[in-house]
Amino acid sequence: MATTATAPAYAPTESYVGESGLWSWLTTVDHKRIGTLYLFTALFFFLVGGVEAGLIRWQLMYPNGKVLSAEMYNQMFTMHGTTMIFLAIMPLSAAFFNYLIPLQIGARDVAFPRLNAFSYWVYLFGAMFMNFSWFIGQAPNGGWFGYAPLTTMQFSQNLNIDFWVIGLQILGVSSLAAAFNFITTIINMRAPGMNLMRMPMFTWNAFVVQFLLVLAFPVITIALVFLQFDRFFGTQFYEIAAGADPLLWQHLFWVFGHPEVYILILPAFGLTSEIIPAFSRKPIFGYPVMVYATMLIAFLGFGVWAHHMFAVGMGAIGDTVFGVTTLLIAIPTGVKIFNWIFTMWGGSIKFTTSMKFAIALVALFTIGGISGVMHASPPADLQQTDTYFIVAHFHYVLFGGSMMGIFGGIYFYFPKMTGRLLSEKIGNWHFWLTFIGMNLTFFPMHFSGLMGMPRRIYTYEAGQGWELFNLMSTYGTIILIIGTAIFVWNFFRSFKKGAIAGNDPWGGGTLEWSIPSPPPEYNFAKIPRVTSRYPMWDMKSPALTAEVPHTANGDKRLDVDVASKHAGAAHPNPIGNDPKQAAESGMHIEHASGKTAKELHIPMPNPTIKPLICAAGMIIMFSGLIFIHTGKMPLALATMIGGALIMVNALYAWLLTPLEDAH
Repeated sequence: MATTATAPAYAPTESYVGESGLWSWLTTVDHKRIGTLYLFTALFFFLVGGVEAGLIRWQLMYPNGKVLSAEMYNQMFTMHGTTMIFLAIMPLSAAFFNYLIPLQIGARDVAFPRLNAFSYWVYLFGAMFMNFSWFIGQAPNGGWFGYAPLTTMQFSQNLNIDFWVIGLQILGVSSLAAAFNFITTIINMRAPGMNLMRMPMFTWNAFVVQFLLVLAFPVITIALVFLQFDRFFGTQFYEIAAGADPLLWQHLFWVFGHPEVYILILPAFGLTSEIIPAFSRKPIFGYPVMVYATMLIAFLGFGVWAHHMFAVGMGAIGDTVFGVTTLLIAIPTGVKIFNWIFTMWGGSIKFTTSMKFAIALVALFTIGGISGVMHASPPADLQQTDTYFIVAHFHYVLFGGSMMGIFGGIYFYFPKMTGRLLSEKIGNWHFWLTFIGMNLTFFPMHFSGLMGMPRRIYTYEAGQGWELFNLMSTYGTIILIIGTAIFVWNFFRSFKKGAIAGNDPWGGGTLEWSIPSPPPEYNFAKIPRVTSRYPMWDMKSPALTAEVPHTANGDKRLDVDVASKHAGAAHPNPIGNDPKQAAESGMHIEHASGKTAKELHIPMPNPTIKPLICAAGMIIMFSGLIFIHTGKMPLALATMIGGALIMVNALYAWLLTPLEDAH
């Protein structure tokens, strides 16, 4: 029989925060700090992408707009799509992967801490490289899809596409490095007793996403390498005059591009699957089916890519096959939606800000999914393709789905990351402005698209029936910008003025809620032994459930745990409040009252600057390719060789240094 030890609610000023200062962040290999770096960087690029979206909508607010030129508009919508997908939503998901996976599986860190740091620095430098193109007036201008042969040298002779091609290859290195790391971590570093069917749903979704990354990114890498060779070295992979297939790029791109949709949405699904049970006071409905549905979505996601290509003339057989697979993938997605609804059904629901965002995901993603099923019909798709109906569809999926889930995850896990709560009052303003603004922006696009408004046009004539819908979308964007500004204010003010959260402000059921907020560098003083899917609900004691947040500013107490006690009689759930139950559960959580890993003799990887130097060397090496088109071949060779030497030397020193002796 194990005993339990309950930790007090340490304020964020305790020694758990660790060393401070710029150098400590440049050299960190702590998965939590790397997750924090991802979060701040990705939120910054989300704001950048939002500014780009605002300029696009400003240009289209009225007919014959004069805000942007045709070329600047092409650069703006290309960088908006690229930024939101590769520099914002994917790394926001990576922030949660980094921070939560080790905590949820009972590990002290990821399998390869230095590789984890390397993946972040590659992402940061790759994002900086791609956005540097703005400062020389040559930002990518071929759309986030980069269709060849329009992106070959014949039709795009400046550096715009070069920045896009090289930037995506750099970002691919970051994603693949992280994916292999997380796969290894989840397979090998789970706490004793945590078999695969006891893993939290967020970790399951993250696990599946890593396999999608490993299988999908090599395909886009091949497509990009072909395009790079065509542009830099005169090969003819996409040169139609040389006999190349004009559809080769589309097939390669969408074999990556459609799994990419699930790479973007599944992490938000995972966060939603943590939030809804916590605030419904019930375990997730149909856990095994949710797991199998996630795997089936990933599997079928590789068989639907050509529904993006119904207009290219694949023929009846091709259209039929991909129409059927597109219909099939709606089944496991629908399973998830109904299971979330059944989880809430009969639960004691607490409508916190994070719960509202999670419910919004369920509703808005359903709208996006329904319009997606419409595209399974080739005749219908022929009418909708390349119109604003498609823009409405994928924004309901990626904003109404991915970003709503991510916002919910930020409100849910901010207390664990910082030890403080985001303001619920300000959060409500953020939610409702975002919800209203999102629908006002994108729902009218269904109608302008059905009335024939094409995508990617920078202006339009009056009298075509699109004016009102474009005006509504622009006003919706303004509301979204205001809501996002309120979120940013709430986010930064809460670091010092937010209510002290304690270990477990929401009454969560998974392992991350068993340790102090923010967690110590070693996460767990003693690796826990897990006996169920919701170990915290099995072992919870009165002292732990009494830890409810409060503020000095007069805000109402968030008595989440008190509410769950009163709801327990009417809505049976596994949240135990009996100390005897905690002892009988076999669950053991041990805390160390603010002691450091060194004081507890827990071996942890030491900080090192080598991953940063290695990443910088790789980016310098890739950047040398840019000089090929400027006619400065000696400079190109010198840059590439110099970058390669920096990268190889840093990697050599990295690999020769024992993990616990790194400096």
